Amino acid sequence: MVKEQYSFLKTLSALALVLLCLWAAQWQYERGVDRHARNTLIADQSELPPIQLSELTGDIASYEWRKISIEGTFDDSNQILLRNRYHDGMYGFEQLTLFLFENRKIWVDRGWVKAGSDATVPPQLQPTNEQRISINGRLRLDSSLPQGKFFAVSNDSQRNLVSQLNARKGVQTEDFYIDLISASDSSMNPDVPVELPELSDGPHMAYALQWIFFAGLVIYGRRLIRKTA
Repeated sequence: MVKEQYSFLKTLSALALVLLCLWAAQWQYERGVDRHARNTLIADQSELPPIQLSELTGDIASYEWRKISIEGTFDDSNQILLRNRYHDGMYGFEQLTLFLFENRKIWVDRGWVKAGSDATVPPQLQPTNEQRISINGRLRLDSSLPQGKFFAVSNDSQRNLVSQLNARKGVQTEDFYIDLISASDSSMNPDVPVELPELSDGPHMAYALQWIFFAGLVIYGRRLIRKTA
Protein backbone atom coordinates (compact mmCIF):
# COMPACT_ATOMS: atom_id res chain seq x y z
CA MET A 1 0.00 0.00 0.00
CA VAL A 2 2.81 2.40 0.93
CA LYS A 3 4.63 1.49 -2.26
CA GLU A 4 1.56 2.24 -4.35
CA GLN A 5 1.11 5.61 -2.64
CA TYR A 6 4.75 6.46 -3.22
CA SER A 7 4.41 5.52 -6.91
CA PHE A 8 1.29 7.66 -7.20
CA LEU A 9 3.11 10.66 -5.70
CA LYS A 10 5.96 10.24 -8.17
CA THR A 11 3.50 10.07 -11.04
CA LEU A 12 1.72 13.16 -9.75
CA SER A 13 5.02 15.04 -9.44
CA ALA A 14 6.00 14.03 -12.95
CA LEU A 15 2.64 15.21 -14.27
CA ALA A 16 3.09 18.56 -12.51
CA LEU A 17 6.53 18.96 -14.09
CA VAL A 18 5.16 18.10 -17.54
CA LEU A 19 2.38 20.67 -17.16
CA LEU A 20 4.91 23.27 -16.01
CA CYS A 21 7.12 22.56 -19.03
CA LEU A 22 4.17 22.80 -21.41
CA TRP A 23 3.10 26.09 -19.83
CA ALA A 24 6.62 27.46 -20.25
CA ALA A 25 6.67 26.27 -23.87
CA GLN A 26 3.36 28.01 -24.57
CA TRP A 27 4.60 31.21 -22.91
CA GLN A 28 7.77 31.25 -25.00
CA TYR A 29 5.78 30.51 -28.15
CA GLU A 30 3.42 33.42 -27.52
CA ARG A 31 6.37 35.71 -26.87
CA GLY A 32 7.90 34.62 -30.15
CA VAL A 33 4.65 35.25 -32.04
CA ASP A 34 4.27 38.70 -30.47
CA ARG A 35 7.87 39.63 -31.23
CA HIS A 36 7.59 38.47 -34.83
CA ALA A 37 4.40 40.48 -35.29
CA ARG A 38 6.08 43.57 -33.80
CA ASN A 39 9.11 43.19 -36.05
CA THR A 40 6.91 42.78 -39.11
CA LEU A 41 4.96 45.91 -38.16
CA ILE A 42 8.14 47.96 -37.68
CA ALA A 43 9.62 46.76 -40.97
CA ASP A 44 6.41 47.40 -42.92
CA GLN A 45 5.69 50.81 -41.38
CA SER A 46 9.24 52.11 -41.74
CA GLU A 47 9.25 51.27 -45.47
CA LEU A 48 6.11 53.28 -46.25
CA PRO A 49 6.55 56.69 -47.92
CA PRO A 50 6.69 59.78 -45.64
CA ILE A 51 3.49 61.61 -44.76
CA GLN A 52 2.70 65.09 -43.46
CA LEU A 53 1.40 65.58 -39.93
CA SER A 54 -1.89 66.91 -41.35
CA GLU A 55 -2.48 63.48 -42.91
CA LEU A 56 -2.68 61.72 -39.55
CA THR A 57 -6.23 60.60 -38.82
CA GLY A 58 -7.78 58.20 -36.33
CA ASP A 59 -5.63 56.16 -33.98
CA ILE A 60 -2.11 57.61 -33.75
CA ALA A 61 -0.78 54.19 -32.71
CA SER A 62 -1.47 52.90 -36.22
CA TYR A 63 1.17 55.35 -37.55
CA GLU A 64 4.00 54.41 -35.22
CA TRP A 65 7.32 53.91 -37.05
CA ARG A 66 5.93 55.73 -40.10
CA LYS A 67 8.19 58.42 -41.60
CA ILE A 68 6.80 61.91 -41.16
CA SER A 69 7.82 65.40 -42.36
CA ILE A 70 7.22 68.65 -40.45
CA GLU A 71 8.26 72.27 -40.99
CA GLY A 72 8.96 74.53 -38.06
CA THR A 73 11.68 75.67 -35.68
CA PHE A 74 13.64 74.11 -32.84
CA ASP A 75 13.39 75.68 -29.39
CA ASP A 76 16.76 74.93 -27.81
CA SER A 77 15.69 76.66 -24.60
CA ASN A 78 13.58 73.55 -24.00
CA GLN A 79 15.78 70.46 -24.04
CA ILE A 80 15.85 67.32 -21.92
CA LEU A 81 18.57 64.72 -21.59
CA LEU A 82 17.75 61.10 -20.86
CA ARG A 83 20.67 59.35 -19.23
CA ASN A 84 21.94 55.77 -19.18
CA ARG A 85 22.35 55.68 -22.97
CA TYR A 86 25.31 53.92 -24.60
CA HIS A 87 26.84 53.99 -28.07
CA ASP A 88 29.88 51.92 -29.07
CA GLY A 89 30.47 51.21 -25.40
CA MET A 90 30.55 54.90 -24.43
CA TYR A 91 28.21 56.45 -21.88
CA GLY A 92 26.01 59.35 -22.95
CA PHE A 93 22.53 60.82 -23.19
CA GLU A 94 19.52 60.90 -25.48
CA GLN A 95 18.86 64.53 -26.47
CA LEU A 96 15.24 65.65 -26.86
CA THR A 97 14.49 69.15 -28.14
CA LEU A 98 11.13 70.90 -28.44
CA PHE A 99 10.00 71.62 -32.00
CA LEU A 100 7.44 74.32 -32.82
CA PHE A 101 5.14 74.08 -35.84
CA GLU A 102 1.71 75.55 -36.74
CA ASN A 103 1.17 76.80 -33.17
CA ARG A 104 1.79 73.28 -31.95
CA LYS A 105 4.70 71.64 -30.17
CA ILE A 106 6.31 68.23 -30.28
CA TRP A 107 9.38 66.62 -28.73
CA VAL A 108 12.05 65.47 -31.17
CA ASP A 109 14.59 62.82 -30.22
CA ARG A 110 17.80 64.07 -31.81
CA GLY A 111 19.86 61.03 -31.01
CA TRP A 112 22.78 60.18 -28.77
CA VAL A 113 25.34 62.66 -27.42
CA LYS A 114 28.50 61.71 -25.57
CA ALA A 115 28.77 62.53 -21.87
CA GLY A 116 31.37 64.99 -20.61
CA SER A 117 34.73 63.78 -19.36
CA ASP A 118 33.36 63.78 -15.79
CA ALA A 119 30.18 64.64 -13.90
CA THR A 120 31.07 68.36 -13.80
CA VAL A 121 31.48 68.67 -17.59
CA PRO A 122 28.22 69.00 -19.56
CA PRO A 123 27.84 67.06 -22.82
CA GLN A 124 28.34 68.79 -26.16
CA LEU A 125 24.78 69.07 -27.48
CA GLN A 126 23.74 69.00 -31.11
CA PRO A 127 23.39 72.64 -32.29
CA THR A 128 20.21 74.33 -33.48
CA ASN A 129 19.28 77.79 -34.74
CA GLU A 130 16.08 79.80 -34.99
CA GLN A 131 15.58 79.46 -38.73
CA ARG A 132 12.58 77.60 -40.11
CA ILE A 133 13.51 74.13 -41.33
CA SER A 134 11.95 70.89 -42.50
CA ILE A 135 12.66 67.74 -40.53
CA ASN A 136 12.17 64.10 -41.44
CA GLY A 137 11.70 61.53 -38.75
CA ARG A 138 9.76 58.53 -37.45
CA LEU A 139 6.60 58.89 -35.43
CA ARG A 140 6.88 57.22 -32.03
CA LEU A 141 4.47 56.70 -29.16
CA ASP A 142 4.93 58.10 -25.68
CA SER A 143 5.27 54.59 -24.27
CA SER A 144 8.25 53.81 -26.51
CA LEU A 145 10.55 56.67 -25.53
CA PRO A 146 14.21 55.61 -25.32
CA GLN A 147 15.00 53.26 -22.47
CA GLY A 148 17.35 55.54 -20.60
CA LYS A 149 15.99 54.87 -17.14
CA PHE A 150 15.99 58.36 -15.71
CA PHE A 151 16.06 61.99 -16.72
CA ALA A 152 19.52 63.46 -16.42
CA VAL A 153 18.30 65.70 -13.62
CA SER A 154 15.62 63.65 -11.88
CA ASN A 155 14.49 60.22 -10.79
CA ASP A 156 11.28 59.88 -12.80
CA SER A 157 10.14 56.55 -14.23
CA GLN A 158 10.07 55.73 -17.93
CA ARG A 159 6.29 55.60 -18.12
CA ASN A 160 4.36 58.38 -19.91
CA LEU A 161 7.54 60.34 -20.49
CA VAL A 162 5.96 62.89 -22.83
CA SER A 163 3.68 63.95 -19.98
CA GLN A 164 6.66 64.09 -17.64
CA LEU A 165 8.68 66.13 -20.10
CA ASN A 166 5.78 68.55 -20.48
CA ALA A 167 5.32 68.88 -16.72
CA ARG A 168 9.04 69.51 -16.24
CA LYS A 169 9.16 72.23 -18.87
CA GLY A 170 5.65 73.63 -18.38
CA VAL A 171 4.59 73.02 -22.00
CA GLN A 172 1.80 71.19 -23.78
CA THR A 173 2.77 69.02 -26.74
CA GLU A 174 1.49 66.24 -28.94
CA ASP A 175 1.13 62.93 -27.10
CA PHE A 176 3.70 61.32 -29.38
CA TYR A 177 7.23 62.28 -30.41
CA ILE A 178 9.58 61.99 -33.39
CA ASP A 179 12.91 60.26 -33.92
CA LEU A 180 14.90 62.72 -36.03
CA ILE A 181 16.38 61.21 -39.20
CA SER A 182 17.46 64.32 -41.10
CA ALA A 183 16.88 68.08 -41.37
CA SER A 184 16.88 70.45 -44.34
CA ASP A 185 19.78 72.19 -42.60
CA SER A 186 22.39 69.43 -42.49
CA SER A 187 24.16 71.08 -39.53
CA MET A 188 21.22 69.90 -37.39
CA ASN A 189 21.41 66.29 -38.50
CA PRO A 190 22.12 64.02 -35.54
CA ASP A 191 25.66 62.70 -35.29
CA VAL A 192 24.27 59.45 -33.87
CA PRO A 193 20.62 59.19 -34.97
CA VAL A 194 18.13 56.90 -33.31
CA GLU A 195 18.20 53.57 -35.10
CA LEU A 196 15.42 51.09 -35.68
CA PRO A 197 15.46 48.30 -33.11
CA GLU A 198 17.10 45.04 -34.08
CA LEU A 199 14.45 43.11 -35.99
CA SER A 200 15.33 39.68 -34.68
CA ASP A 201 12.70 37.18 -33.59
CA GLY A 202 15.03 36.06 -30.82
CA PRO A 203 15.32 32.58 -29.31
CA HIS A 204 11.71 32.23 -28.14
CA MET A 205 10.68 29.48 -30.58
CA ALA A 206 13.83 27.51 -29.79
CA TYR A 207 13.09 27.87 -26.08
CA ALA A 208 9.51 26.66 -26.67
CA LEU A 209 10.83 23.49 -28.34
CA GLN A 210 13.35 23.10 -25.53
CA TRP A 211 10.59 23.08 -22.91
CA ILE A 212 8.63 20.50 -24.91
CA PHE A 213 11.79 18.38 -25.00
CA PHE A 214 12.10 18.71 -21.21
CA ALA A 215 8.47 17.55 -20.84
CA GLY A 216 9.32 14.50 -22.95
CA LEU A 217 12.33 13.77 -20.76
CA VAL A 218 10.16 13.86 -17.65
CA ILE A 219 7.71 11.38 -19.19
CA TYR A 220 10.55 9.13 -20.35
CA GLY A 221 12.23 9.29 -16.95
CA ARG A 222 9.02 8.40 -15.15
CA ARG A 223 8.53 5.37 -17.37
CA LEU A 224 12.10 4.19 -16.69
CA ILE A 225 11.59 4.55 -12.95
CA ARG A 226 8.34 2.55 -13.13
CA LYS A 227 10.03 -0.28 -15.09
CA THR A 228 12.90 -0.53 -12.62
CA ALA A 229 10.68 -0.23 -9.54
